[in-house]
Amino acid sequence: MTTIQKKPVDPTAHLTAEDIENLGKELDAIRQEVLDTRGERDARYIRRVIKAQRGLEAGSRALLLFSIFPPAWIAGTTGLSIAKILDNMEVGHNIMHGQWDWMRDPKIHSTTWEWDNATPSDMWKHSHNELHHTYTNVVGKDNDLGYGIMRVDEDQRWQPFFLAQPLWNFINACFFEYGIAAYDLELGKNLAIPKEKRSEEFKTGVKRTLGKIRKQATKDYLVHPALSIPTGSFLPTLAANVTANVVRNLWTHSVIMCGHFPEGVETFEKKSIDGETRGEWYLRQMLGSANISGGRALHMMTGNLSFQIEHHLFPDLPSNRYAEVAPQVQALFEKYGLAYHTGPLPKQVYSAWHKIVRLSLPNGWLAETTPVNAPKQLAKLYKMTTGGPKVRRAIEARDRQEARRRAEADAA
Repeated sequence: MTTIQKKPVDPTAHLTAEDIENLGKELDAIRQEVLDTRGERDARYIRRVIKAQRGLEAGSRALLLFSIFPPAWIAGTTGLSIAKILDNMEVGHNIMHGQWDWMRDPKIHSTTWEWDNATPSDMWKHSHNELHHTYTNVVGKDNDLGYGIMRVDEDQRWQPFFLAQPLWNFINACFFEYGIAAYDLELGKNLAIPKEKRSEEFKTGVKRTLGKIRKQATKDYLVHPALSIPTGSFLPTLAANVTANVVRNLWTHSVIMCGHFPEGVETFEKKSIDGETRGEWYLRQMLGSANISGGRALHMMTGNLSFQIEHHLFPDLPSNRYAEVAPQVQALFEKYGLAYHTGPLPKQVYSAWHKIVRLSLPNGWLAETTPVNAPKQLAKLYKMTTGGPKVRRAIEARDRQEARRRAEADAA
């Protein structure tokens, strides 16, 4: 398996083909143990979470009927934000993964669940369950990797366009549910096709997505604010719903970033998955994910995607079991000499954003820039930005030569 990132040491070089397949068998055993012990306590867990989420949302919306009063606005907005996060993360995301299908409850089933989000559930399940989880962190195959608008690896050729990717990433975070809907539709690719040649599937998907957005917007920005008119709270309730949706989008985006983008998380070439075995698939999930450490409340608020490594390994296991299997998974990382990337939320968010900023610049630019040479570095960046491809390639070639000379000098 070939990681796309240029590294002096391949993190899997010490593993033999037999090691990788044995690793796969051990992970299969962990998965089977959970499958064999699923039962009433797991069913009680998800039913309690759904009941709590719905109660919190109803109570918060009741408070917002009087949101002209600041205490009611603060409490209602906070509660609604948390309710929307729970609906999106611990409830909707995990139900639509089929984690609770074994209960045979038609009300809590991946085929019937619809969530408070811009994307229709069946479209999301295709792009997320079938594509992302199959091609995790494979550049050019996994749309979740950079959302089609960002440079996510050193081997991707740098273009001046990428200088703005921290801004695109922030905008995407604020409107994350709509960004997800856009790439579920593969909007960029399809809009590049002449209108008359676009597939009926795409046209139908657009209509369904716009219908879902209209339904959600009507609920949040018209119906619920209108119910607050008798108390003079229409505008405060409208502002509360906008705030709750933005908070939910920022939180969800941060959790996803922490699981996929921190420094040290690997990306892969398309050709690296040709003929991929079960053990190699497991290994790619391990190398292409990172966790967030924290307490039970944090884990629930992330939909237990704070255990992103375990989720990528076992996407169909009940989310409440990830905390139980995490120590076993971490022990396998240690046994096979692999790095188990985890850390507190602030650390992981910083690491992910650092990577976004670093890759928005030419390779090595950020690491090589110091207060002393900043003017020279800025001049080089200006030339690479305003010059054509030939100028950029010439500067990159010169930088590689200088790096080789420094390495040879250090070795000597």
